[in-house]
Amino acid sequence: KHKDFALGNYAFSKNGRASYDEIKEMPPYEEFVESGEELYNEKFANGKTFANCFPNPAIGGDYPYFDEKKQEVVTLGSAINQCLKDNGEKPWKMTKGKMAHLQAFFSYSTLDEEKPVNIKINSQAASEAYERGKEYYYSQRGYLKLSCATCHVQGAAQRVRNESLSQLLGHTTHFPVYRLKWGAKDKNSDGLGTLERRMAGCIKDQGQNPPKANSKTMKELLYFMAYMS
Repeated sequence: KHKDFALGNYAFSKNGRASYDEIKEMPPYEEFVESGEELYNEKFANGKTFANCFPNPAIGGDYPYFDEKKQEVVTLGSAINQCLKDNGEKPWKMTKGKMAHLQAFFSYSTLDEEKPVNIKINSQAASEAYERGKEYYYSQRGYLKLSCATCHVQGAAQRVRNESLSQLLGHTTHFPVYRLKWGAKDKNSDGLGTLERRMAGCIKDQGQNPPKANSKTMKELLYFMAYMS
């Protein structure tokens, strides 16, 4: 079913879906959502909170968007860091830690309100940003000569070793994500990561250097992916 694609490869992997449903009975990530809610309500040094920047936390499906004034793509991570800077606070790392926790709270708030993905292309400049993201997604790079599309369009639903390859449709809807791999291999990680973190790891697996998490290239890549969902 169309809406099942929001679950990634669990849309077609029976074993994966069974494991997903089982882990939801006692989710290992609940504490991170609660931590994100605490961060949302925690006061900055000036007395304000993230609620001043994001009055309604159910914004998971509204990012990334194209800012017509700045003429650039704004991701949720960059918006969070801009809020911190505007309030005299230091920006956070884009891939994990507090950033992932707050985004998890935003995502769960969006899920609770049943708000769908709402990404728009309203101008020529926005369309060009989308096209650059699309070009990156479909371009073969690195010594393996792979692209994102190699696995997630042409190879969707196939297997690589023990991994089921997920599909482009719905890719951005279920982040941040909790991965046992991240918690086991990275002593500085609690297993939760943002979409930027996952994309960087995937691009490394293709045999190439990933763009920086807050770079124009990464933002436009995520804009393309989000619009496709």
